[in-house]
Amino acid sequence: MTVSVVTLAKGRPAHLVNLVHGLAQQSLPPVELIVAVMQAEAYDLPDAPFPIRQMHVVADALPLAAARNAAARAAIGDDLVFLDMDCIPTPDLVADYAGFLATHDALLMGEVMYLPGGATDADLSMERFDALAVRHSDRRGPPPAGVEACNDYRCFWSLNFAMRRATFLAVGGFDERYVGYGGEDTDFGKTLDQAGVPIAWIKGGRAYHQYHPHHMPPVHHLDSVVRNAELFESKWGYRTMGHWLHAFRLMGLVDDTAGRPVRILRRPGPEDYALTGQQSHQPYANTASVIRTLEERGSHPAPDSLAAA
Repeated sequence: MTVSVVTLAKGRPAHLVNLVHGLAQQSLPPVELIVAVMQAEAYDLPDAPFPIRQMHVVADALPLAAARNAAARAAIGDDLVFLDMDCIPTPDLVADYAGFLATHDALLMGEVMYLPGGATDADLSMERFDALAVRHSDRRGPPPAGVEACNDYRCFWSLNFAMRRATFLAVGGFDERYVGYGGEDTDFGKTLDQAGVPIAWIKGGRAYHQYHPHHMPPVHHLDSVVRNAELFESKWGYRTMGHWLHAFRLMGLVDDTAGRPVRILRRPGPEDYALTGQQSHQPYANTASVIRTLEERGSHPAPDSLAAA
């Protein structure tokens, strides 16, 4: 079986170069890397022992769903590994996925570890990354061995996953009505759940996430989160991204009263960005910690429905 690696790219050229370097060290090289470029300019990328194809998928808002679908349709591999551009794969990532996909027709999620700022400045030593990286406190780790089924489609996370190409195309890929940031992952997980395609974690498939400034909850994507939450509700009968909407409500940004459209009450300001922003010493930003801070200030407690979000 052959493997195509797919990544989406906008800005952050150094991160994409590091991803290419990581793929160049694979014990099982991919047959290609497809970069779905979501900006006007192509990237200047290093040589690699496999073809690199850059294809432009540009829109006014981030076309994440459309870009993944376009790259998957263009791929020549039997298997697809989707790896975000800010990830550096360990040398066995492609081989790990190929091995498990040979016996499991499922969506498989590999391991992700988070690096602090400056971790990639010197070199791309996996031993050093292993000593520096931390696991995300809101994401579960890999199973002790093999494959472990995920019985909650909301656990799907598109940062680092793989599927057989035929299965991805058979379920129709991501819903391209989702534009901007948020919601398309959960929608795809729900689609797989409805189609009877298993979702599972694997031991292996590890990637190291490179630091970049970020906000959680994503106040910088307020409009698309609200729009995509309403799209999800119109499709499935309930909203997704409830933890983000809850945080936005505690911040006074939205009114998300059930049974009514979500209303944006105000635009995020400097205090909101300061509260949600990731600092260089933090490997990742964390919505749960922001919610705790807001609740400690005297806001309303989170509803029970958010406990597993």
